Amino acid sequence: MAAIEKVKVVVLGDSGVGKTSLTYLIAHNKPLVSPGWTVGCSVEVKLHRFKEGTQAQNTFFVELWDVGGSNGHRNTRNVFYQPTHGIILVHDLTNRKSQVNLQKWLTEILNQDNSNPNFQQFDVDPEQFLGSTQIPILVIGTKFDLAEEKQRKNQYRRLSSSIAEQCGADEIFVNCFQARSLAPGTSNSVKLTRFFDKVIERRYYSRVSPFSDKRRIPPYIMASSTPLSANKPAQYLSPRFYHMD
Repeated sequence: MAAIEKVKVVVLGDSGVGKTSLTYLIAHNKPLVSPGWTVGCSVEVKLHRFKEGTQAQNTFFVELWDVGGSNGHRNTRNVFYQPTHGIILVHDLTNRKSQVNLQKWLTEILNQDNSNPNFQQFDVDPEQFLGSTQIPILVIGTKFDLAEEKQRKNQYRRLSSSIAEQCGADEIFVNCFQARSLAPGTSNSVKLTRFFDKVIERRYYSRVSPFSDKRRIPPYIMASSTPLSANKPAQYLSPRFYHMD
């Protein structure tokens, strides 16, 4: 039996936006009952059917690397970014600052090899980012239920511009404590599936993909050391494991 190939998706966003609950929901199709704080990085693994229902259908593992958002670990997070095949940017719909900060997270992953401690101050041109690397991006807003409640009370209005619009990426809104947020057939589920298909296609099927092999990965995505999970075959990954700083 042939080994199942895998792709790595890095999940980024401020601490407290719900990344751990989100990755668990994506991987297990059910809510996480008691989410905790992520120290370093936690990884969930999802079995994804690429191009399901077509002649190209195939099965892949999608590793979801939930990177802790604490500022105290900013200088050590780059070890979790090597390599990156796709990016999920997560923000809290009730916290506008978390949405604005997605630009900083994108800057951080682009400048992971920059020794300048103030690298987060530099701006990133999303169009240039996409054009040079072709890394698929999905933006996810969490706590949709709370945002709707605030909207009914006229206490909340969504920002007119977002990183998703700048990057030309899909954006979905979810309640991580409701499985129906990503139920099969919903718009959210379709966009998520399309994103995973794009990540896999760029990694394994696209001739112009920078991720077809290590030599074509951009310098700031190349691993300077062996990824923490590289020596563990995907088919033997436990459903959940942790990396500690």
